[in-house]
Amino acid sequence: MEWLGLDKTEKIWMDGRFVDWDDAKIHILTHSLHYATAVFEGIRCYKTVKGPAIFRLRDHMRRLYDSAKMQMMRIPYSIDELTQAVKDTVKVNKIHECYIRPIAYYGYGEMGLNPMRNPVNVAIAVWPWGAYLGEEGLKKGVRCKISSWIRVDTRSLPSLAKSTANYLNSALAKLEAINCGYDEAILLNMNGYVAEGPGENIFIVKNGVLVTPPVTSCVLYGYTMDSVKEFAKEFSIPIVEREILRDELFVADEAFFTGTAAEVTPIREVDGRVIGSGTIGPIAKMLQDKFFQVVRGEDPKYRDWLEPIQ
Repeated sequence: MEWLGLDKTEKIWMDGRFVDWDDAKIHILTHSLHYATAVFEGIRCYKTVKGPAIFRLRDHMRRLYDSAKMQMMRIPYSIDELTQAVKDTVKVNKIHECYIRPIAYYGYGEMGLNPMRNPVNVAIAVWPWGAYLGEEGLKKGVRCKISSWIRVDTRSLPSLAKSTANYLNSALAKLEAINCGYDEAILLNMNGYVAEGPGENIFIVKNGVLVTPPVTSCVLYGYTMDSVKEFAKEFSIPIVEREILRDELFVADEAFFTGTAAEVTPIREVDGRVIGSGTIGPIAKMLQDKFFQVVRGEDPKYRDWLEPIQ
């Protein structure tokens, strides 16, 4: 798997103004740095036939505000203001394809577990980012390990929130997988059923039926996942949301991840068991091709999912 370092862009939006990349700094006693009280989003902008456009921007921004609400954070900007700020950040950096990271966090003020007396700060950064799990992974698939770490249960943390607190769980699973020689992890939930990857939703295919875990399996509702469901309906591929046994992964005809970073990445191996033919399967390939057609603006049916940068 490729190592993807950060490629600097010129400006980062911080609390209503643009600052130089190297000047985008916060105090060491920022509350969220100590207590994981931030919420964030991962969004992509693609180069389309009509210029750069952000994929499902408004859906992602609604999720940001939902995440904040779940942890009783009040973002000091309207959703329309931050949506425009995202577009402005892409535009000011003169970039056509990029990853976009809005983050809302409790800033410097008081220490302690109650964050409410601290200001809520907001920042938006953009940078070029290729295939998260590698170009080879996109084409041929990735090798995965079922993690010994269990996906955080919704009784402990809100699993529908894209919160920094949830991502220590993801990082531990990722580290374990990498240290064991795999590309990515797959986490089970508290009941032993398949949940998701560290930063991806998961699908399997068995006998032509597409299966994915429901949100009640303690997964983050992903908009790439949601998009793939729509594509499956268009192709008349049967799709079922239900709990998935670990065993079913091993004997699936196909398996793949979806996510803003991962896009649509096939899974070719799980815990030493080859999945299907050991490369991208026909249904995954069909859905992957459709995904890239849509994000590049080549399918007018999904034009409303693309927010142009003007």
